[in-house]
Amino acid sequence: MTRRLALFIATVFHIGDFPIAPGTIGSLAGLVLYYLLGPDRLVEGIAIVVLYFLGAWSGTRAEEHFGATDPGAVVIDEVMGMLITLWGIPVGWSGLVLAFVIFRAMDVVKPFPANRLEHLPGGWGIMSDDGMAAVYGNILLRVIVWFVPALVAAPIFFRP
Repeated sequence: MTRRLALFIATVFHIGDFPIAPGTIGSLAGLVLYYLLGPDRLVEGIAIVVLYFLGAWSGTRAEEHFGATDPGAVVIDEVMGMLITLWGIPVGWSGLVLAFVIFRAMDVVKPFPANRLEHLPGGWGIMSDDGMAAVYGNILLRVIVWFVPALVAAPIFFRP
């Protein structure tokens, strides 16, 4: 029962089982969660912390289940990564697309020290390397938004 729950969480409701580009699908799920959380830094921050610890726990169980380090089906790290990339930046639709591209690039390239963090044991490595890549993504997105403020001109949140 515990293993099934861990796999359910690590694969983000089994979307990580998608046969083509599960990390990309996981990142898209992160965009959906970002939208659902609304433009509240505290709520976003709490979600990031919760996802990190849930991902570390469930990712460790998933590695045991799949018999592999950082299995492709584990996408909770991509969900968290998108939230970190966008944390505190109220972007419009073009900013969301840019954040998605930036995070995916940082996740693939894994600049130092993200490439070292992936060697942490179990789920800690799964979550930490994407978390660090997302921090770089957040910084880069902030710099771009500083120079191209039109990216934040039309926030995506239409709530009263």
